[in-house]
Amino acid sequence: MSALEQTFVTEPAWPIKTWQSLQRKVGWLGLLATGIVAIAAVPLLFVLYSSSQLSLDGWQSLWSERLPELLWNTLSLAVLVAIGSFALGVSSAWLIARRQFAGRCLAIWLMVLPLTIPTYVFAHIYTIMFEDDGWIGSIWLAVFGNTVAIPDLYSIGGVTFILSIAGFSYVFLLVSSALEHSNPSLEEAARIQGLSPLQVFWHVNLPLLRPAIAAGLALVVLHVLSDFGAVSMLRYQTFTLSIYLQMEGRFDYQGAAGLSLVLVFLSLAFLVMERYSRRRQRYYATGTQQRRVSRRRATTTELGMIWTWLGLITLFAFLLPLAWMLEWSWQAWQDDVLDATFWGYVSNSLLVAAGAATIAIIAAFPVAFFHTRKRSTLSTSYIQLSSIGFVLPGPVIALGILSFILVVLAPLYGGMTALLMALVIRFLPLALQSQEASLQHLTPSIEQAGRILGAGPLENLRRVVLPMISNGMIVAWVLVFIDALKELPATLILRPTGFDTLPVRIWIEASEESLELAAPAALMLVVGTLPALWLMMRNNRQSGSSE
Repeated sequence: MSALEQTFVTEPAWPIKTWQSLQRKVGWLGLLATGIVAIAAVPLLFVLYSSSQLSLDGWQSLWSERLPELLWNTLSLAVLVAIGSFALGVSSAWLIARRQFAGRCLAIWLMVLPLTIPTYVFAHIYTIMFEDDGWIGSIWLAVFGNTVAIPDLYSIGGVTFILSIAGFSYVFLLVSSALEHSNPSLEEAARIQGLSPLQVFWHVNLPLLRPAIAAGLALVVLHVLSDFGAVSMLRYQTFTLSIYLQMEGRFDYQGAAGLSLVLVFLSLAFLVMERYSRRRQRYYATGTQQRRVSRRRATTTELGMIWTWLGLITLFAFLLPLAWMLEWSWQAWQDDVLDATFWGYVSNSLLVAAGAATIAIIAAFPVAFFHTRKRSTLSTSYIQLSSIGFVLPGPVIALGILSFILVVLAPLYGGMTALLMALVIRFLPLALQSQEASLQHLTPSIEQAGRILGAGPLENLRRVVLPMISNGMIVAWVLVFIDALKELPATLILRPTGFDTLPVRIWIEASEESLELAAPAALMLVVGTLPALWLMMRNNRQSGSSE
């Protein structure tokens, strides 16, 4: 055999060599995470390619005409909504996790149920309520008359109000879960040293809650940056709305991609700064003794204060929108407009949301586990790239997926694959943030003990890691299911012919002011998420009782 023939026989082809080199460097877990991140980055590749077609004059035009205003509007809104969600989410989580009071289980449900209402439904309902003849507008005029103007929702204050009551539940869920599993010994030690309850919260609890708070606020901010429904309803110019107008109004796909690229850099800068600020901090307990946190029974005065605060949040975040939906749904029932076609929309929505949620938590786990156990620049970059889908507007994600399908998977064009891919990429950060927050509280010595006792990597994963983070995985599934159930822009573009969902029907009927048709669809979004929320609540109770 000649030397050339030996070379071809003994030397693997360059793709195989590259794959083997990568496998030796990051392991099979890293390879799996690499493949998932590559798929998640498809919309970003579309944005990079399309924005590269934008001329220098086009970039100068965007900077001089649009970018300064959009940067100010978007950043201001993100900061204000983060503050509002922090105040509502952390305060409600602390009261419920640290006090035992009548109706506590009901309070947990009431703090989570706002997640079931899309932002565009919130915006549509409250714009009607704040009109002169609306529920809130009528009460306002009766109390203040014409001396004080009715608050204007078509402003940054109105959009902040809508997005805060729609998004604070993300912070509540993650912070309350962290509080339930926190170590009471640290708080007791601080109290013994003479710290007041407020000082204990500020110097002990708040730093330990940082992963959960950061994960919750990251979800809130990413929602704000990519929100389309509320800002379009309230006509507040952010990057997302401007990108949509560039695409739909001007058919300027290069300009839309240019704005999307700026939005991506803005979002990644936020994520990088947040993670850099806590890069060397650890939040798990190193002791072997773990005790369950005991809740102190609330006094009569505390009970009144707790329910006053939680009641106000519930009133605006859930009860008023629910009452509006029930009133108009009853009208639709009386008019006999809820036919078999309507229930088809319901089943379509549930099918797509459940499929997207299941795929998302499976795809997110290797990325979160790789970053938690092999923390490096590479793993951190994977986390950032996996968040791309959440910072890009739905229409841009849809077009990116559509381009990918046409080039690589043309036989799948027009089917459910494109829609599921878009939803998984869109909400992968939800699954990723929740699972990573749970993994950060998993003490590495527990995994090491399993390996010492002879468990292989897969057995250790199945019998040790997954059971201990099951609560976070269920939370992740529920969060993705709820958001996928409400997703509008990507569904509008990628749904198969004749395949309508509840959000699509809400958007169409609300645009035509058909309240008796939009309200039942919105109400069914709430009803459809109740089983998923019940699953999460039951898991939380079982997790708490087992400790």
